Amino acid sequence: MAESIPPPSAAPLERPGDADVLTSYDPRTGEVVGSYVRTSAQELNRAVRTARSARRWWTDLGFHTRKRWLLDWKRDIALRSQELVALLCEETGKPEADAVIEVMLAVENLDWAARNAARALGRRHLDSTWLTRNQRATVGYLPLGVVGVLGPWNNPVSTPMGSIAYAMAAGNAVVFKPHELTTGVGMWLADSWSRLAPNQPVLQAITGDTATSTALCRAAVDKIAYAGSNAGARAVIAACAQQTTPVVVERSGRGSMVVHVDAKLEDAAEAAVFGAMADAGQNATGIQRAYVATSVYERFLELVVYQARRLRPGADRRASYGPMIMESQVDVVRRQVRDAVARGGRPVLGGLDSIREPYIEPIVLTEVPEHSIAITRECIGPVLIVNKVANMDDAAARINAIGTDVAVSVFTRDVRAIEVFAEHLHVGVVTINASTPYAGTPALPFGGVGEYGQGHRNGDQGLREFSRTLAIARKRYQAPVNLSTFDRRPRRLRLARRIFRIRHGRRP
Repeated sequence: MAESIPPPSAAPLERPGDADVLTSYDPRTGEVVGSYVRTSAQELNRAVRTARSARRWWTDLGFHTRKRWLLDWKRDIALRSQELVALLCEETGKPEADAVIEVMLAVENLDWAARNAARALGRRHLDSTWLTRNQRATVGYLPLGVVGVLGPWNNPVSTPMGSIAYAMAAGNAVVFKPHELTTGVGMWLADSWSRLAPNQPVLQAITGDTATSTALCRAAVDKIAYAGSNAGARAVIAACAQQTTPVVVERSGRGSMVVHVDAKLEDAAEAAVFGAMADAGQNATGIQRAYVATSVYERFLELVVYQARRLRPGADRRASYGPMIMESQVDVVRRQVRDAVARGGRPVLGGLDSIREPYIEPIVLTEVPEHSIAITRECIGPVLIVNKVANMDDAAARINAIGTDVAVSVFTRDVRAIEVFAEHLHVGVVTINASTPYAGTPALPFGGVGEYGQGHRNGDQGLREFSRTLAIARKRYQAPVNLSTFDRRPRRLRLARRIFRIRHGRRP
């Protein structure tokens, strides 16, 4: 059994009904998990000021010392992960297996960011042209300062860690506001850092709801990282615009699957069902729609229904997935399923009677019109839409028309052709013959385009999101042809022109 941690800084109270208290509940039972004092405006501003002071110490440590600190933090989280998993299960209702996987993904991101920050952000030499051969050019990346992170309710450990770990590895301090439904998880993460460095609050958690998130956006932070709904993303962007604070936005978009005529249908069906139903469909990297070639459509649909029918939501250890974490999301799923059917969609597994709050049994729909809100809006729930398409171009056109996908999974045996096809998709990530493995590959940059999001998580790009570029050029010796002077002698200018014609006037 993992050792218990000290009480969190926002200590549980005995007054869950108090207006100044946030209470988290187990969505499976409705029981209180914990209650936490809301962070006041004064305390929020104090947290930002404290973070700015701690950031100076943290930045001055340099990449290699920060790496040691972050790896020690990673080790502590891993050793105490049983506590975090238990709390994650209580606040989200996830089955233990899903919670374990989420914690593992978060730790892998922390490990990768710590080990790769120096390589990705350290100062390096750049090539010069013949005009500036006497200059020594370098570029490096410096921390922004203080980063505000706004966490989501559906993956409250792995998603915010995709910003926290990269921001800290880059040398920033972080003020983290977890979603009000999962406050305890956020406090646990912050306390795990303070246990390691009690006098250096490089990571702090604040508590509150939407008003607190807005206040953090308007505080004196240097960047905001947000993950959540489209409506929330727009509100964050608007609040940050008032302070001209840059943002990294990961909107809930989920993804699509394309099944080509030569696909291994059993593998594709298994991936589609897992991508759509895992975590009760509350994963922003999951599958919302499968576009299937006409000739294999019927067989694929049979396989999908067979796979999905075996799943069962519940609170016990044998359940395939848990409840809807956010109560209001049940009504969203109900409206979308009702609209899809009203517009001509055909339920092939489940339907409106599959919704038994707080659980939703697997729902598979087909022949859903592309203008249905089940396709055009965020579909967070265990719902999979399977539509037939004439060809790959038809599938690409439909995906690009919606414009909210985080990723597209393509199942085919013709891998080379699909790599060309992928460039026609207006998405940030394409996977071939797999559904969502990119979420577990820290080196792979993860970001959206269009309506989905701004900026990147993971990879070198994720580290650079929380850095500023500093380029330096240093004169090493006097240039033989110096044109950076008003004393440009005709002979030197003639020589420069001759060299220019030789370099650029010839055919390649």
